[in-house]
Amino acid sequence: MRNFPEINILDTRFHKLTVRELIEYIVAAGSIDKKTIIAHTNVRGMNFACQFPWYRNFINKADLVFCDGIGVIFGAKILGYEIESIHRMTCPDYIENLALACEQKNISLFLLAGEPGITEKAIKKLKAIAPNLSVTGHHGYFDKNGRENDAVIEKINQFKPDVLYIGFGMPLQERWILDNSDRIEARVFLPLGACLDFYTGAVARGPRWLTDNGFEWLTRLITEPMKLWERYIVGNPLFLYRVLKQRVFQGKKVR
Repeated sequence: MRNFPEINILDTRFHKLTVRELIEYIVAAGSIDKKTIIAHTNVRGMNFACQFPWYRNFINKADLVFCDGIGVIFGAKILGYEIESIHRMTCPDYIENLALACEQKNISLFLLAGEPGITEKAIKKLKAIAPNLSVTGHHGYFDKNGRENDAVIEKINQFKPDVLYIGFGMPLQERWILDNSDRIEARVFLPLGACLDFYTGAVARGPRWLTDNGFEWLTRLITEPMKLWERYIVGNPLFLYRVLKQRVFQGKKVR
């Protein structure tokens, strides 16, 4: 498997790669008979890494970590890294290209995310553009312990997916992978948050001129202020403060 340059912010690392390279990596990992953890990070994930040692450890031990937030790109630039917006990727923008690549290479996909009905809508959309894709799924609204969890794992293991997409949101999805990956017969574990909610239209995205230029957080804050105010109004400045503190005390890094 290809190695990508690493960028380290607040003792948490991610890799410098493009969407095309990410998809190629996922498909290649799905064809190998070993377990691969692919993680992603954004400003919220960086703040969780500062708060929870187990979460930072999860990210730093993952086989590949991609950037899903323009704020992290900005933070990396403050620290002197050579990185551009093409190294930031958001799942709803590339999920169909991933599905096409999986179809071409005969890589199976299991979607584990969303409220009941969301995975069915997502599968219908994906099959419309990749009719031969081997894909199934289950909603994410189940007890993550006990019998319900066991039943979901049994369903996954019956399908034996090459790629298991988990969309519970941070940090629940990462904790679930840590607690259950040893029991699950999947090759690639891919936590992608609320991707299917956006892809199916269950949660509205902002206009492309905003989302393509790093302001998706602003559209989300406007549409769901009570739910997301702390994540963005508190979380974004906190991340910036931490990055500036690292810049001052550690000096400029150039990569």
